[in-house]
Amino acid sequence: MKKYLYWLLPIGWMGIIFYSSSTPYENQDIKPLMDGLVDFSFLEPFVGWISFSYNHSVISVEKLGISGFIEFFIRKGAHVTVFFLLSFLFYIAFKKSTNLSNELRLLFSLLLTVIYAVLDETHQGITPNRTPYVGDVLLDSIGALAAIICIIIISWLKKNRSPSHKI
Repeated sequence: MKKYLYWLLPIGWMGIIFYSSSTPYENQDIKPLMDGLVDFSFLEPFVGWISFSYNHSVISVEKLGISGFIEFFIRKGAHVTVFFLLSFLFYIAFKKSTNLSNELRLLFSLLLTVIYAVLDETHQGITPNRTPYVGDVLLDSIGALAAIICIIIISWLKKNRSPSHKI
């Protein structure tokens, strides 16, 4: 029974993601905080030329201001990081509570994370002032895949450590 407590890790993390997705954008806007802490205008010469479209919006310093431009990357980086952690937590739960092969643990961790990413974006579709976007699911999936790759690399490094370095 104790081994199933590891499932509280991904479930709790999904709860945090759900809460965050339930919060309207205005309540998550960090631009005022950023403007009050640091004057980021010194970055404008370095990033002012960057302009691209994301979810039918132009992302540029000219359009968003320097704080809005930086916030965009913080928010998208958060997608990758949050779902990296979720995939990792799923892996831990599978490893500690099942006898599945490592390959299946990795596969199921990735699949469950991507499924939750889709559900999360769907949930944002019914949250005021939030919009679902398939591009965010892609970012979430990249985070999940990055976790799986890190787990594979760490496992390989542990397995192939030379005997003289083992503790």
